[in-house]
Amino acid sequence: MSVPVVVHVLSAPPELSPHIEWALFGILHEPVTMSWTSQPACPGTVCGEYAFEGRPGAAAAITSALGNWGRLRFEVTEGCSPGCDATRYSCTPTLGTFTAVTAANGDILVPEGRLRLALTEATGSGAGLAARLTLLLGEAWDHELEPFRRSAGQPLTVVG
Repeated sequence: MSVPVVVHVLSAPPELSPHIEWALFGILHEPVTMSWTSQPACPGTVCGEYAFEGRPGAAAAITSALGNWGRLRFEVTEGCSPGCDATRYSCTPTLGTFTAVTAANGDILVPEGRLRLALTEATGSGAGLAARLTLLLGEAWDHELEPFRRSAGQPLTVVG
């Protein structure tokens, strides 16, 4: 069984581009060549995309491999498979990694258990609940990544 996976490198130092391709090769066990273009939102960096059909869990492995580099802005999406929801991983140098379950249209779906925990932790504070919900929705990641998505020609995300 394979699922669609898309790697969006939204900004990276140009000298890291071959290392990103090598990291993907190490996970996918197939040659990876990305088309790199300059990233106008961050002069001196490049952006690129790689789409493929892979095994479930490939997006998590890619995020683990690239997430600690500290100089990349990227997103990895993986389609659903039997027993597994679709996922989106977002990563920035300042915020680290955010993971979300996604619907077919890209909306973030917050699991019931995480909502119940947010309600419990926010005891009596509307502002506290709002802060927890914005964290669950990855709003800080969307705000940081949106200018890079636009410059890279990626679909826009609605940010509140």
